[in-house]
Amino acid sequence: MTETLDGFSPAELERIRIRQEIIDDLDEEFELELEEGDADGNASEYSSSFRKTYFSELVRLQGELVKLQDWVKETGYKVVVLFEGRDAAGKGGVIKRITQRLNPRICRVVALPAPTDRERTQWYFQRYVANLPAAGEMVLFDRSWYNRAGVERVMNFCSDEEYEEFFRSVPEFERMLVRSGIKLVKYWFSITDDEQEARFKARIEDPLKQWKLSPMDLESRKRWEAYTKAKEIMLERSSIPEAPWWVVQAVDKKRARLNCINHLLQQVPYQTISRPEVVLPPRVYHEDYERQPTPENMIIPELY
Repeated sequence: MTETLDGFSPAELERIRIRQEIIDDLDEEFELELEEGDADGNASEYSSSFRKTYFSELVRLQGELVKLQDWVKETGYKVVVLFEGRDAAGKGGVIKRITQRLNPRICRVVALPAPTDRERTQWYFQRYVANLPAAGEMVLFDRSWYNRAGVERVMNFCSDEEYEEFFRSVPEFERMLVRSGIKLVKYWFSITDDEQEARFKARIEDPLKQWKLSPMDLESRKRWEAYTKAKEIMLERSSIPEAPWWVVQAVDKKRARLNCINHLLQQVPYQTISRPEVVLPPRVYHEDYERQPTPENMIIPELY
C-alpha cells in the first residue's frame, strides 16, 4: 500500500479530510451558540449540561429538514411559515437553524422593511403576495402581514378602520392561500417580561448585537401591556382551522428551537425521496492545459 510522507495512505487522508469538513460544519454551529454564553464565549453551567443533547437533536432535526426540502422540491409542494413574537423573542435564531443546511433556492427567508409610500397605497397584502412560494419552494416570513395586528396597532401606524378591515380580510386571505395549495404554518414566540428585559440589556452590553436594538424596540419595552393586549386579540381573531396559531414557549432558546423545528416537521406529510447513488466523475486532464500563476498583488494577506 502506498504511503504518504505523513504515514497515511491516500484513502486514509481522504477520510481524514472528509471528517475535518464535518467538524468545520459543527464549528459553525458552535459559533452560532456563542450568543448563549458570556462575553468571553464561555457557556453557562446549564448550557454546558444541555449542550450535548441540544446539538445531537439539532443535527438530527436538520437532517429531517433536508428530507423535507427534497420532498418539497420533488412534489412541487408549497410551504409558508410565519414567525411572529415580541422583539428578542428568538425568531431569528430558529430561522437560522432551519435554513442553515438547506438550499436557499428552495427555502428562502423574507424579512420585509417598512412599506414605502407607494406600498402604503396598495392593497395591504400585496407586497406579501409577491413573496409567496412557487411550486417546490418554502418561504419563511420573519414577521409578516400580522404587523398590522401588532406593531402598527400599538404604535398607531394604522387607523381603526384599517385595523378592523385587516381582521375581516385575513381569514379569507389565508383560506385562499390554503385552497391554492399552500401549507400555511403560523408561530408565535412567547417570552416573559423579565426575559425580554434581560435580552435587551444583553444587547446593550454586546457591541456585536447593539445593531439589533432599534428605537422601535426600545419603545416596545414601554408598551409591553399594549403589545400583550394586541397579541391576545390577534390570536383570538385570526386563528382559523385552516391555519391555526401555534405558540412556542421561548424563554429557553435552545428548547424553543428544537420544539419549533420538531413541530414544523410534523405539519408536512413529507417522505424520504430515493436518490440515485452519487458517483464522482474522474477529473479530465488535457496535455496542453497549463495553470497560470495568480498575480501576487491579487492575493490577500495570510494573517491566520
